[in-house]
Amino acid sequence: MSEATERPGPGQAPDPDAWERACAEDLAAENTRRRATGGPGEQPGSAAEELRRLVEAVAGKVTDRLPLAGAAAQGAVREIVETAKAAALPVIERNPQVFDHLAAAGSELLAAYRAAVTGQEARWTRDEPAHEPPAPRAESGEPREGEAKNGGSERIDLD
Repeated sequence: MSEATERPGPGQAPDPDAWERACAEDLAAENTRRRATGGPGEQPGSAAEELRRLVEAVAGKVTDRLPLAGAAAQGAVREIVETAKAAALPVIERNPQVFDHLAAAGSELLAAYRAAVTGQEARWTRDEPAHEPPAPRAESGEPREGEAKNGGSERIDLD
């Protein structure tokens, strides 16, 4: 609010949303700047492109840590890293749709897991008993005491 036009005039109340609007404008400008320079605000590529980047980054980190090892160990590790890259990169390039589908499947599995955990947590907080599977029948095949002959259970009033 450094400009005179942004300041409230005499008798006017300050705008309660001015700070929120200014922050949103600054964030939008920063995201635009980062997209233009290709920085961290950049949108991710396809799953295949992200996997290729990961392989390159991991290979770079592994080989960067080698100065502490001996010459023979450095050579062996570099050879292993290059072999792994040579095997992985062509597969990624030939089958980019596969990795997109795997990423989507992973997202669906994560959503299913979250739903299951959320449901279980809700039952725990309400102190509901867990749904337990029915107990196995006696080895003779005869119903146990309190169990109906048709295999179901029978409620017995103990009062």
